[in-house]
Amino acid sequence: MTIFSRGGSRQATGAHAEDRAWAHLQRAGLTLVARNYRVAKGPRSRGGEVDLICRERDGTLVFVEVRARVDTSHGGAAASVSATKRASLVFAARHFIAALPAPPPCRFDVVAIDGEALEWLKAAFDAS
Repeated sequence: MTIFSRGGSRQATGAHAEDRAWAHLQRAGLTLVARNYRVAKGPRSRGGEVDLICRERDGTLVFVEVRARVDTSHGGAAASVSATKRASLVFAARHFIAALPAPPPCRFDVVAIDGEALEWLKAAFDAS
């Protein structure tokens, strides 16, 4: 059974993908800190959003981008995380971390969903 359809709204498809990704991460022992964390656009920034912010058992803060594709004819889900998208994620993550009293270790993961296949890419990119 496929939960993604070409006829559904982009928001519904994204929400289903995030639900599926979160269920997978939760089974792996992560806890949810925030979902759809957004930073508004400003005069000098494009803003940003992180789909899921989780915490590993060791305290590492994990910023997760969830990408879903019905098929791979236009490239896979993981390949769709562009340099612009990575910069947006890093911007939002830095904003989130700035509000913490002591920043923990952090990493950026991608959960790529291609059809029914789910792949969790730990440390998919860094903040540089």
